[in-house]
Amino acid sequence: MSLPVESKARKPSLLTLAGLLSVALVAAFALSLTAFAQALNEYAYDFLFRLLPPASWQPGSIILAIDEATLTKYSGVAGIRGALAAGLQAIAPARPSAVAIDIVLADQSPVPGMDDALERALAATSKPVLACELMQDGARWEEPIERFRKHATALGEVHADIDRYDAISRDVPLEKVAGHDRRWILALAAWAAAKNLKIEESPDDLTAGGIRIPSRRRDGRTMRIRYAPLAMGGIPRISVAELEHDPGLVSRFAGKMVFAGVTAQTAMRDRWMTPLSNGIAMSGIEINANVYETISQGQFLTDTPAAFVALVCIGLAVSTGLIFALTSGWAAYVLALLPLLASQVIPAVAFAGGAVWPWLPATLTALFSVAVAAAWKQVRVRRELTHSQQQTNVYQQAIQFVTHEMRTPLTAIQGSSELIGRYATMPEAKRQQMAELINSESKRLSRMIETFLSVERLSAGQMELKQDVFSLRDLVSSCVERARLIAERKRITIDLRDLPPAELTGDRELMEYAVYNLLTNAVKYSPPETRVTVYGDIRDGEVRLSVRDQGIGMERKEVARIFEKFYRTSRAEQSGEVGTGIGLSIVEQIVTQHGGRVQVESEPGKGSEFTLILKQTA
Repeated sequence: MSLPVESKARKPSLLTLAGLLSVALVAAFALSLTAFAQALNEYAYDFLFRLLPPASWQPGSIILAIDEATLTKYSGVAGIRGALAAGLQAIAPARPSAVAIDIVLADQSPVPGMDDALERALAATSKPVLACELMQDGARWEEPIERFRKHATALGEVHADIDRYDAISRDVPLEKVAGHDRRWILALAAWAAAKNLKIEESPDDLTAGGIRIPSRRRDGRTMRIRYAPLAMGGIPRISVAELEHDPGLVSRFAGKMVFAGVTAQTAMRDRWMTPLSNGIAMSGIEINANVYETISQGQFLTDTPAAFVALVCIGLAVSTGLIFALTSGWAAYVLALLPLLASQVIPAVAFAGGAVWPWLPATLTALFSVAVAAAWKQVRVRRELTHSQQQTNVYQQAIQFVTHEMRTPLTAIQGSSELIGRYATMPEAKRQQMAELINSESKRLSRMIETFLSVERLSAGQMELKQDVFSLRDLVSSCVERARLIAERKRITIDLRDLPPAELTGDRELMEYAVYNLLTNAVKYSPPETRVTVYGDIRDGEVRLSVRDQGIGMERKEVARIFEKFYRTSRAEQSGEVGTGIGLSIVEQIVTQHGGRVQVESEPGKGSEFTLILKQTA
């Protein structure tokens, strides 16, 4: 025997949609982890950086530049230290808050007297912060020689750490470590020196002077640089050559944080692109000045927590699913623009609030979710249309079949009545035979019409059930006695076994129809000289009534459809037995309205067993 199949199961269409959206969500996150996706996120970051600049502020720093004109005046690269010494001497009277020098003074100058001049300038400089650089092996520092270092208030590292995707300087590590020797970045060291601050550390940030710098230890203390907006014109810059030409410019260095270094393109190896670059690279000293401004102004950009990004992406997927689950047509597609729009607006809103939102996860989630939800909706609508068309076709065929079946009793009634009216001298026996035929065929027609109407009324919920209490034994015994008259014609035995003394509540006439229909079906589709067994029991507080035959049986896939209106199995069609395929539909409707269910077990060639599972009257 096959496994039991109960009445119609609903297709898990919403579960299918949920599964598709889950796959879309996982795919979006998986693609967002690729190197290409990370690069796209950075390009989106650059776009927002230009689109949503912060409000302009008054810079607290200024650049003392060694530009092309200065190098020309001081005999090129060999004269850099001389130019630096001249610049430091020039601005010393202005008393800047500190001076950060982005030139690693790790060896002696071959030019006589140049180091002496630079040492004198450093001695006169207010809080000089000198540069050191991490060597390529990552284990040693390249530092200023002792004659320069002894004048330094602090050392700051200037090792470049550029974005690995496209060599654009978007962020910097605030610390570097060689062995057990840790150094702060030049700008941070200069900020602390200028304000006489002690930097305090925690796993998630650095704090000094009431300013909290978000930079997690596990991320290498990385901080995003908030470059001065183009509207500000960048960090102010005055070259050594300009100072010598116009000494009055020295006043602009008063109280400022000074960053001194080379800006001449011909003498630089540390020029990098930035989110604000328009094809023109920025010098390392300018980048350091922007790092200082980011810290001193508190203009920090923090990455949005991955868990929150994931939560919002799930929300986008769920909202997309609800849109297509609850709406149809153009309304669904118009509303589907909302999660797509949200995926683009969210990064911009977050950026305006100082948070960096990765562009790709939400974008891919919205795109994939809309695509799969729209496809699901399309398939569902097409299936519904196909099913509706099939139902219409089946219904039309059933109407034609029932109409055809009605013609037979109508023809018999019409013919008999005509004969009775035409022949006044018809023998009484013949007249009686005609009258009985008319009576029999009219009742058959009435039953056929009543059956057809009952299934429609039950489906529409228009049939009210009585609430009578009746005995299961009496009901089944009555139906068996009626069915035996049909069974005797095929020499089929109906074996009624002992039934439990249970009582049921409901419409006895409808329940008789249901039980009698099962019995007549068992007889109809069983070969002669077989047995139909009727038995019942009480299990888990429910009354179970079973009708088992030794008939033609059904395929498993057919069992799932036998309660559909007008459906007949292939074996039933081939048996030659007349039927409309609506009897079992009525049986299921009756049992369901009585709070029960129908269970079916069947196997081709071995028969079927229908079990009515009903509530017992308390």
